[in-house]
Amino acid sequence: MSFVPLSGAPARNHGGQVTTLEDRSAVTTEGPGPVAEPGATVEVSFDTSPEQYRHWTLSVEGEVATLTLDVAEDGGIVPGYELKMNSYDLGVDIELHDAVQRIRFEHPEVKAVVVTSGKDRMFCAGANIRMLAASPHSWKVNFCKFTNETRNGIEDATAHSGLPFIAAVNGTAAGGGYELALACEEIVLVDDNSSAVSLPEVPLLGVLPGTGGLTRVVDKRGVRRDLADVFSTTAEGISGERAVQWRLVDAVAKASDFPAEIARRAAAAAATSSRPGAGSEGVALTPLHRDEDGDTTRYEHVRVVVDRSAGTAAITVLGPTAVPASVEELHEQGAAAWLLAATRELDDVILRLRTNELGIGTWLLRTEGDVATVAAYDEFLLAHRDDWLVNETISFWKRTVKRLDTTSRSLFALIEPGSCFVGALAEIALAADRSFMLEGQFEDDDDPLPPAVLRLDEFNTGLLPMSNDLTRLQVRFLGSAAELAAAEAAVGRDLLAADALELGLVTSAPDDIDWDDEVRLLVQERASFSPDALTGMEANLRFAGQETPETKVFGRLTAWQNWIFQRPNAAGPEGALRRYGTGQRADYDRKRV
Repeated sequence: MSFVPLSGAPARNHGGQVTTLEDRSAVTTEGPGPVAEPGATVEVSFDTSPEQYRHWTLSVEGEVATLTLDVAEDGGIVPGYELKMNSYDLGVDIELHDAVQRIRFEHPEVKAVVVTSGKDRMFCAGANIRMLAASPHSWKVNFCKFTNETRNGIEDATAHSGLPFIAAVNGTAAGGGYELALACEEIVLVDDNSSAVSLPEVPLLGVLPGTGGLTRVVDKRGVRRDLADVFSTTAEGISGERAVQWRLVDAVAKASDFPAEIARRAAAAAATSSRPGAGSEGVALTPLHRDEDGDTTRYEHVRVVVDRSAGTAAITVLGPTAVPASVEELHEQGAAAWLLAATRELDDVILRLRTNELGIGTWLLRTEGDVATVAAYDEFLLAHRDDWLVNETISFWKRTVKRLDTTSRSLFALIEPGSCFVGALAEIALAADRSFMLEGQFEDDDDPLPPAVLRLDEFNTGLLPMSNDLTRLQVRFLGSAAELAAAEAAVGRDLLAADALELGLVTSAPDDIDWDDEVRLLVQERASFSPDALTGMEANLRFAGQETPETKVFGRLTAWQNWIFQRPNAAGPEGALRRYGTGQRADYDRKRV
């Protein structure tokens, strides 16, 4: 993302921080926002580890892990604002995302997680207002999206890994701070005559608590709609027993009783967990290795080639070369095990491209590998789904493909000879907006590879649901139960291009003569359209079918939030974001639109 710092450009390279890139064309900001030296852009890195954290502390004691938020005021991801009152920016969320991942993979002995604050009487004040007011719109959108994906990861850990989170709200939780608590399974609020929970965005900032707050209040916690209306327009928030009665929190406890109440609840939550517990050895999430050569980046299992003139990124996932002989061997491989390593790398690619490369609007999705080996690897994982590491790896892959779903880029899968779109990897093709499968071979090759095949397995029929809780096959064939049944009946078969086209699993099946021209015309056509129109179109088409709290967060509510963030009432010179903290009230245009 071309986010321009307020003064100069720092040269920091740890997780949640930025690196200067001087060799790109000059950046432009979107409306009022920070400015910098001409030509200086910054690149966000998502690499971090607990010893590098500036804002979070992760501690483990027996079966309970504690995540303590103590934000460094001078630790913003870019200069220009102070992170006061435990407010957060993207850098704070990058650390939280990393911490949750490490608990899941490195600490299988942990059966419950407590999220609390290291500051007196302040749990978290939410997203930093100065950062929001000064940031380009695209930064705000990507920040909100990543924040929610991280909170969804917390909820996923509870639902699918037996890892409940408890919010120990030992001070005021406002806005995004309360939304962090809402992501947890239980919320306990300190009863000290001053601490409260609130969503003050409407009365104070002129924006919507649309990054999950309103949805989780009514859909997850079951707060009555009229009470939610009162709550969301009460700037000072709700505290004490009233917060319990309204279901905004699960319990309150006096300050003197608070530590004991949290310890009791954490122990009770741990007792119900399905996690392995004491004596289990985790998997160290070692640093990712990237080789960067101009616009080409190579990981061990993923390759990315950016073509700036065409506005494309070609992303290739390499399949496994061998299958573990046993689940014990998989554990010995640790972070080097193929699907875990490939998932970490693809997740990093998605985040880096999405955040740092706004002008690269079309992603071409490819795979390379042996179909039989990928199929055998899938069979191995399916046979050992009860193993905690296999379960965590599958869940991580599920979340990563979901991240692909929610990315505002045109996604095209290219299924060519030598590709291995099988099972779990086939979900990449099913996530694409369109998929193209070569019929036959590339005849000009000196040693042509066998024709491409597409193979479905159990990963495609229920293990990897989208945000709407439907499989990608169900969404694809939403209008025809017969077509869905035919596709599911093809599980386990190697489908050639004609078969896949007949079953509706691919969009087009050009032959060798037409392949290059079809792909070129597709890319050129996409580049001629409005990026904004494409984002709206793609987001609507990808989530057909039923609605869930998760699709509301990423679809309906964030769409409203994106619009509101651009309106003068919020972001204009006399808007609420700009005037917050100045002592001046916002001057609103009162027309409803």
